Amino acid sequence: MTPTRSLALVLAPTFAAVLALTGCSTSSSPSQSPPASASMSKEPMASEKPMASEDPAAAAAPGAYITLADYRGNEAMYGNGDVVLFFHADWCPTCQATEEDLTDNAAAIPAGLTIVKVDYDDSDELKQRYGITTQHTYVQVDADGNELAKWTGSMTSADIAAATA
Repeated sequence: MTPTRSLALVLAPTFAAVLALTGCSTSSSPSQSPPASASMSKEPMASEKPMASEDPAAAAAPGAYITLADYRGNEAMYGNGDVVLFFHADWCPTCQATEEDLTDNAAAIPAGLTIVKVDYDDSDELKQRYGITTQHTYVQVDADGNELAKWTGSMTSADIAAATA
């Protein structure tokens, strides 16, 4: 075994542990921030996982969990309801638990609530706009993209609905 390979075998698990411990807190305390004034940016996502429904007509149904690209393509359709941006990272265990609940229980998302999956790793402009410093952060926005509320933690669709009420 080469010294480089030995070092990689030691550092890889350490790096993964540091990411898991520092990036995935389980705090769920809500906080308020001042509204942002600019409209949502058109920053592209590098990768998008298929959501519960890729059919635009089905995504338009009340209560939806959709990708940022779907939301941007149909913003007017979702403007009258509650919209929550879910800053998600594929490598985050807390995010994975929330996503599993959202996809497994998509029918339980209340009418008028749209949860938008935002790739934490590829959305620097949105993270800066809303002051996002950790994944599994949720930002409720109005039809103009202004922040109404912000909170973090592992959540179910019922928890998100309760936070937007």
